[in-house]
Amino acid sequence: MAQTAPRPSGPSDDWTVKTADRIELVVETVRDKTTVPIQKGARAIVFGLVAAVMGLLAFALVVIGLFRLHRYLPFDKEARRVWVTYVGLGAIFLILGLFSWRKRRPPNKE
Repeated sequence: MAQTAPRPSGPSDDWTVKTADRIELVVETVRDKTTVPIQKGARAIVFGLVAAVMGLLAFALVVIGLFRLHRYLPFDKEARRVWVTYVGLGAIFLILGLFSWRKRRPPNKE
């Protein structure tokens, strides 16, 4: 007498579907814990670099504009206008340097 394989009681007992669902769940979990944070970090780095380059370019253009400011000062002699512009820019950079100097941290001594 030949034995017959037991028949599944319904479509919910199909082991192939359960196995495929389990594999899909594991792959999605691994992707969410590895790939997604890496993508977010890469985006942050790229956008940060773009913002830094644009900020540096804007700073350079502002400095160039400030150096050209002497054309619009109301002094009679050209030398005095240039001198006043250079002193003004020097004061601005001195203030920025002093601010940066105050914000520095002492080096770690280990």
